[in-house]
Amino acid sequence: MLTLLGNRTPMCDSLDRRSFLRIGGLALGGMTLPQVLQAEQATGVNANGKGIIMIFLPGGPSHQDMWDIKMDAPSEVRGEFTPIQTKVPGVEICEQFPRLASISDKLTFIRTMVGAGGSHYAFQCLTGRHDRNQPPGGWPALGSVLSKVYGPKDLAVPSYVGLSPKTGHAPWGDNGQPGFLGVSHAPFTPHGDGAADLVLNGISNDRLSSRKQVLKSFDRFRSQVDQSGMMEGLDAFNQQAFGILTSSKLVDALDLEKEPKQIRDRYGYGEDKLQADGSTKLLTNFLKARRLIEAGVRCVSLSFSRWDWHGGNFDRGRQDFPMLDQAVSALVEDMENRGMLDDVTVVVWGEFGRTPKINANAGRDHWPRVSCAMLAGGGMKHGQVIGETNRLGEEPVKRPVHFQEVFATLYKSLGIDVDHTTVQDLQGRPRFLVDQNVHQPMPELIG
Repeated sequence: MLTLLGNRTPMCDSLDRRSFLRIGGLALGGMTLPQVLQAEQATGVNANGKGIIMIFLPGGPSHQDMWDIKMDAPSEVRGEFTPIQTKVPGVEICEQFPRLASISDKLTFIRTMVGAGGSHYAFQCLTGRHDRNQPPGGWPALGSVLSKVYGPKDLAVPSYVGLSPKTGHAPWGDNGQPGFLGVSHAPFTPHGDGAADLVLNGISNDRLSSRKQVLKSFDRFRSQVDQSGMMEGLDAFNQQAFGILTSSKLVDALDLEKEPKQIRDRYGYGEDKLQADGSTKLLTNFLKARRLIEAGVRCVSLSFSRWDWHGGNFDRGRQDFPMLDQAVSALVEDMENRGMLDDVTVVVWGEFGRTPKINANAGRDHWPRVSCAMLAGGGMKHGQVIGETNRLGEEPVKRPVHFQEVFATLYKSLGIDVDHTTVQDLQGRPRFLVDQNVHQPMPELIG
C-alpha cells in the first residue's frame, strides 16, 4: 500500500496529527491505482478553472433556524434564534451567521427546496436524484459526470476528490458514487488531514519509471489477446496513476502547512472527531477543498458535523452554526481574493428540512416537504433569496426549487448543456443529466 505522509498539523485541541493519504498498492505483478484513477477523456477536454465544492450537512439542517426564521410563528414553532439584517436590504438570516450576513451580496439563499426523498443519505445532494428505481449500475454523482464529460485537467490530479470520512451511518459518509459510469470516475478519497511527503516504500522515480515500461509492455500484450475490450485505454489509466505518484501537485494541495497561518486561522480548525454516527467538525476541509480546486480538481465533496437534531436543537445550533459561518464565509472570501469565485460554485445543503413544531426534547424531526440551500460563486447572480415558505415554514408558497433544478444550474455554470449532453449507461443507452424537459437551469441565477 502506498502512503503519502504529511506534516504534523496543529488542531484546535492542541494535538499534532500526522496526516496521510493511501493511494493503493503497487507491485511487480500489476497495480490497483489505475483501476481507481481510470479517466476517459471526452473530446473537447475543458482545461479552464471551473469547479464545484459540494458541502453536505448530514442529517437534515433546520431550515427555519438558519435562513428562514419565522418570527411571526407561535413559540412552539419560532424557536430561540432571532434574525439579523444582511448586507442585502430586506434579507434576514439567523443571528448565528453574522459573517455570512456580511457577505450576503455574494450568496443566494434558497428557502424552498423540494423533492427530497426523505432518506438519511448524501445521495440526492450528490446526484440530484432519488436512490429508487435507478438504472443498472446506479446514477452517477455530479463529480463523476464531470470526470466522464471533461476528463482530468492534469493527469497528476484527479477530476473528483471526496473529503468526507467514513461515518457510522454509512450513507452520510458518501463522497459520491460513479454509478453506471464505472469505478474509473469514482471520487479519489484521501484519508487524514493532508499530505506532504511522498513515500514510495524505497522505490525511486527511476525504478518506478522502469516498472512503468514493464507494465506498458505487459499491458500491450494483454490488450492484443483480450477480445472483450476490457483492456482498452489501460495505458491512459497507468499514465494518470504514475502522474500522481511522481508529481507533487496533489500532495501539495493537501498539505495545509503550505498555506499562510493567517489564512488557516481565518478558516478555523474545528474538531477531527466523528459526531456520533455523523461526520467531523473539521473546518480545515473547507480550506483543503479550495486548494484542491486550485490545483485542478473539478469537483470536491465534503461533509460537516451531524444535523439530525431530534433533541437539543438550539444548543447544537449554537455550537455548529458559528463554525459553519466561519468556514463558509472564509471559503467565499478567500476564493474571491484569489479570483476564483466566478469560476467555482459552492453549494451548502442537507437531505431534507426539520419539522416546524419543536418536540418535547427541544428538537425538530424529519421534514422532507421543504428544506434550504445556499449557493455562492460560479458567475451567478447572487445577493438574493429564492422562494418563500408559509408562516410556519411548512411548505413553499412561492417558487419551489427542485434538487434537479439546482443540478441543471450547476451543469450550465460549468458549460454543460443539459438539453443535449448525455452519458451512456451500462446498456449503451444515452442518459440525460437531469430529467429532460422537466428541470431547467434556474433563471434567477443564470440568465
